[in-house]
Amino acid sequence: MNVDDIVAEKIAAARRRAEAAKARRAALNAARQRGLAHRHAQRLRNQASARTTDGSEASNPSASNDTTEENQ
Repeated sequence: MNVDDIVAEKIAAARRRAEAAKARRAALNAARQRGLAHRHAQRLRNQASARTTDGSEASNPSASNDTTEENQ
């Protein structure tokens, strides 16, 4: 093996590591997006179930944090 072969081998190994890291990041990002979508859907379901049938809000601790200035 000469020096050029060693350098080419190291470059190829670095490219493989970069591609593996890119694939790992893509997989983690996809999992994160699925989790965020699930969390958002659950939050919407919780908000919908917190409302009563006449449209007023049921007793909800998060709704009690609003001030009258924020609601107007």
